[in-house]
Amino acid sequence: MKIQVLRCKIHRARVTGKNLEYEGSLTLGGALLSASGMHPYEKIEVYNITNGERFSTYIIPGEEDGYEVEVNGAAARKAEAGDLLIIASYTLLEEEELEGYSPRITVLGEDNRPL
Repeated sequence: MKIQVLRCKIHRARVTGKNLEYEGSLTLGGALLSASGMHPYEKIEVYNITNGERFSTYIIPGEEDGYEVEVNGAAARKAEAGDLLIIASYTLLEEEELEGYSPRITVLGEDNRPL
C-alpha cells in the first residue's frame, strides 16, 4: 500500500511579490529550487503562516540564481508581499520505504536564503 508523505518543504519563505493578472502558479527563484529539491511545474501545497490561507498550485521557475517567491493568478489574493509561507511537496511511498525515510526541509532566513 502506498502512503502519501512529505517529500520536501521550504519553511518561512517570504513573499517578494504577487501578480494577480498572471495565469497562475508560484514563482520560485532557481536558488530556492536547487536548495529545496523542488522542480518546475511540480504540484505544491502552500500554507500562509501570516494569514492562515492554504492553496494548491504549481511551481514556475524564476531567475536562475534568484531567491524570489511570487504568488500569481487567483492565489495572489491569498498572500501579500512580506507574508511568510510554508511550501510543501508530497510523494507516494510503499510502506516498506518509510523506515529511515526523511523529507528534505529547507529553512529560510529573512532574505529567503537557506539558513
